Amino acid sequence: MLKRWKTLSSKIVLKNPWWTYKLDEFQIPGGTIGEYNYVYTPGSSMIVPVTQDGKILLVNQYRYLSDKESIELPCGGVKEGKSHEEMAHIELEEETGYCATQLRAIAEFNPFNGVTNETCKVFLASGLVQTTAVPDVTEEFEIVYKTPEEIEALIQTNTIWDGMTIAAWGLVRHIFLP
Repeated sequence: MLKRWKTLSSKIVLKNPWWTYKLDEFQIPGGTIGEYNYVYTPGSSMIVPVTQDGKILLVNQYRYLSDKESIELPCGGVKEGKSHEEMAHIELEEETGYCATQLRAIAEFNPFNGVTNETCKVFLASGLVQTTAVPDVTEEFEIVYKTPEEIEALIQTNTIWDGMTIAAWGLVRHIFLP
């Protein structure tokens, strides 16, 4: 078993509505002391919404840091006082205008484990019922319906380039493809 590091202190450097930037002082076995900067979050929920005809519902949105559009599975951060499952329901409706009558937890992963403690839980959503999308003021979504085979092709051509979407698809693709 690998040796664990000991946290000597932890402080918040900056906090915003989405995450907290933290600085820990640690000691590794053998006595060396160091600092670790990281992003603390309560987690995120990613949803794989499946229509009655077996298509996957994705969203196309503008990503400021890359200055380009990105086709992604619906996803959002877990807000204080909410569970991953509650946020999956909220984000699905907010981003797509659909709610799910069935939501099942499938997998989880950390999107960038050297930089954040975040756990992204992946949910399979079915029994979709159309409602009204109410995105945040900074969000604009275009709904995209794709077959599992089309998603595979879009990943292969780097048309789908969002790492969290690719990771989540890798964890659920066995449900849709042989």
